[in-house]
Amino acid sequence: MIISRVRGLVCAASLMAAFFCSSVPAAEPAPEAHYGVVPLPDNTMNHDPGIAIKGKNEFYPSRAGTDGRHVTPNDFEPVVLCSGCHMEIYTQWKGSMHSDSWTDPVYRSALHLMSEFSHGKIDNFCMGCHTPIGVVSREATPEGKNMSDAAVEGVQCEVCHNISRTSGVGNGSYVLTPKLHGRPLKFGPYKDAVSPIHDTAYSKLHTQSELCSDCHDVTHPFNKVPIERTYTEWRDSPYNGEGIQCQDCHMKPVPGRASPIGKDRDRVYTHYFVGGNALVTQLLGSDKHPAKAEEMLKSAATVQIIAPPTLSANHTNPVTIRVRNVGAGHKLPTGFPEGREMWLDFKVVDAHGRQVYRLGAVKDGKTEPGTQNFKVWLGDKDGKVVDLNVLDADRVLRDTRIPPRGFQDVTYEFDLPKDVVGPLKLVADLNYWSFSQALLDHLMGKEAPRAHITLMTSATAQVQLSDHMTTSTAQADLAALAARADQ
Repeated sequence: MIISRVRGLVCAASLMAAFFCSSVPAAEPAPEAHYGVVPLPDNTMNHDPGIAIKGKNEFYPSRAGTDGRHVTPNDFEPVVLCSGCHMEIYTQWKGSMHSDSWTDPVYRSALHLMSEFSHGKIDNFCMGCHTPIGVVSREATPEGKNMSDAAVEGVQCEVCHNISRTSGVGNGSYVLTPKLHGRPLKFGPYKDAVSPIHDTAYSKLHTQSELCSDCHDVTHPFNKVPIERTYTEWRDSPYNGEGIQCQDCHMKPVPGRASPIGKDRDRVYTHYFVGGNALVTQLLGSDKHPAKAEEMLKSAATVQIIAPPTLSANHTNPVTIRVRNVGAGHKLPTGFPEGREMWLDFKVVDAHGRQVYRLGAVKDGKTEPGTQNFKVWLGDKDGKVVDLNVLDADRVLRDTRIPPRGFQDVTYEFDLPKDVVGPLKLVADLNYWSFSQALLDHLMGKEAPRAHITLMTSATAQVQLSDHMTTSTAQADLAALAARADQ
C-alpha cells in the first residue's frame, strides 16, 4: 500500500489526519517514508526502588531521565496527530486522570503549597509525574506559565509511548527518549505493529506493571519514607503471582483494533485509565470517566454484618462488620495518603425508624472521631500526624488498609436507649472519597468543590431485642459467628 493511500485512510479517521494530509499538495505526493519495526532489548530488568541522587539525576529530585539527551517540546508529536490513527484510544484518554494530571485543580493547589513549603526544592519531584514532558524539557513551573501544549496535556500518548526503559521503581523513574534514532519511534505492546508515520518497537515493559511503577510508587525524596506503594502492594499480592497486571484492570483489554488501519487483535488495551477518582474528572467536564471510577469502586469490596441473635437495652452490645477487598490488586484504598480514605458508617435503627446509634458520620468536613477508617497516617519527627506537607513526614504512624483478597473485622460496642423498640435494623455503609472536604477547603479555600463521596457497598441485617441476653453471651455468640464466617 503506497503512503498516499495510507494517508487517505488516516484522513478518513479524523479531522486532524485530514489537516496533516492537506499539508502535502495532492499533485506532488511526499516520498514513501518506509517506517518499520525497530528491535529493542528486554527493558524490564531494573526494579531498584531508590531515590534520586543529587548531581547524578538530571531532574533531581525526580528520577526522570532522557539518557543524557537534550529534549525539547518539539521532539514530541502533537497528541491530536495521534488521534488521526487512534481516534478511539484518544477519546478514551481524553478526560481521564492521565489527561488531567497537570490541569487537576486539586493537584495544582497542593503543588503550590508544597513548592512554598520547600522553597522550590520539591518542584521537579512533584511535577515529574504530572507533566513529564514539562520536566524533561525544563519548561515546567508550579505556576504553569508559558508551557507548551505537550507539557500541559499531562500524561499523554507521547509520554508513555516514548518510554524506552525505566531506571527503577517509583519517583518518576522513566527514561523518556523521543526520536531515539533521529525520527519518530513509539514503544508499545505489539511485535508486529507498523505505522505510516512512525517507527515502532515492541516493549515488554509496556505489557507489565513495572511501567506503571514509574509513578505509582512514591518515596520521600530526602529521607526514603514510603509515601505511596501502589505498585509494591500489587507486587506482593496474589494478583502478581497469577500474572494479572495493572493494565488488566485499569486498561482492561478488549478484542479489536488499535487503529482502523491496524490488525485485528485479541487484546487491545483501553485507555480510560480507570481509578478511584470520581471528583477531578467530573470537575474537568467528563461524564464517562467519573462513572467508570464509581463502577470500579463499587466492585472493589464487600461488607458483611456479623451480629448476635439478639441485642438488649440492658447491656453493651457487640456487632462485627467484616470488610473484604475482593476487587483491588493493591491495598484498599491506595495512593495519595493525605486524601484517600475509606470508612464504615454504621447505624442502628429501631422499629419506629429512630436512629438509636451511629458512628461514621461526616462532621466539619471529615469523618467524626472514632470512625472506623481504612487509610494511612504519616507522622513527623515528633510523632504528630502529617495532614498535608509530606515533606515533614519521617514515619508511617498507622496503616489500616485492607490488602488484596484480605479482610478486616471491625467490632462496635454500643448501648441502646431503654425505650428502644425492636426489631432493630443494622446498616453498614462502606464509603470512600479521594479528598475530604476539610482537605479541599484547606487547599482551595472559597474555590473548593464539594467533596465526592462514593457509597462503595452496603449491608443490612435485622436483629431482635431481648431482655435476657448478657454481654458475655453476646460476645461468645459473636465470636462463634465470626469464626463460621471465615470458613
